[in-house]
Amino acid sequence: MGNRRKIVVVGTSNVGSAVVNKLADFQLASEICLIDLNQDKAWGEATDSSHATACVYSTNIKFRATSDYSVCKGANIVIICAGPSIRPGETPDRLKLAGTNAKIMNSVFRAIAEHTKEAVIILITNPLDVATYVVSKIAEQIGYPTNLIMGTGTMLETYRFRRILANKYEVDPKNINGYVLGEHGNAAFVAWSLTGCAGFPLEKLDEYFRHTEPLDKKAVEQELIQVAYDVINRKGYTNTGVAMAAVRFVKSVLYDEHTILPCSALMNGEYGITNVALSMPRMVCADGLMRVFEVALTDEEIEKMIAAAKSVRSALDGAGLEAIGIK
Repeated sequence: MGNRRKIVVVGTSNVGSAVVNKLADFQLASEICLIDLNQDKAWGEATDSSHATACVYSTNIKFRATSDYSVCKGANIVIICAGPSIRPGETPDRLKLAGTNAKIMNSVFRAIAEHTKEAVIILITNPLDVATYVVSKIAEQIGYPTNLIMGTGTMLETYRFRRILANKYEVDPKNINGYVLGEHGNAAFVAWSLTGCAGFPLEKLDEYFRHTEPLDKKAVEQELIQVAYDVINRKGYTNTGVAMAAVRFVKSVLYDEHTILPCSALMNGEYGITNVALSMPRMVCADGLMRVFEVALTDEEIEKMIAAAKSVRSALDGAGLEAIGIK
């Protein structure tokens, strides 16, 4: 394969198209293949993006559009965005999509695995933890390395959290340290015990940084959950933030960065939790997921992690997984 970087994006709606353009903007691929049942949509997105490669600042990326999964052969990374999402006015709960998207993940991943068992699989489809669990369990069945399966998980909530806190204290959000963990959804929680800013501990932020009122953790948590649905109801969908999250994982894989990111994958007894996928701090490199860190959370935070596991497990139990041969 040499230095060629081939990335496949499955699903070219709002999120998929944003991912394609982020990959191109950050010059992370030499070839980007778009797979969609709607070949006209895939062709349109691929062709539109290809026109930007004529700009002097752009890399001459090759774009392809198809509904044929054989393009996954030789891919370094496959990003799965396929499946319906929450629409404006709908009940704001990603877990309601579980049954439909579990079946779609079963079909999509098995089609991918017919042509590769070496590509890193990055999942964006919601409910994210359900999709990650389904693909990971199928991977176990068919001999696809599960360390190559990862969901963007609470990377997006973490970005949102850092932005919210940065706005409050008028600092660069990249100076905010900390994670949102658990479920990508309503049971996500802020790991306040791990949070600080540029080396300053959380309890000192009000002292060192400008702010209009003292830190209200509950208000921050409520804004974190609500802001996604506010964007959906006003814009119609969310796509830019999650595309950036996906590209962060892509870069960590391609450059073998050994970066620690909040990432969804199978739980293997961390905090006593099994039989679900949740976001934990995980090390990401060219070989996929290298390590998981069972960080020292407070008792309250561990309770929230367990609550997130119960939330995701409830969705899995109601998703009809027996029909696709997993539990």
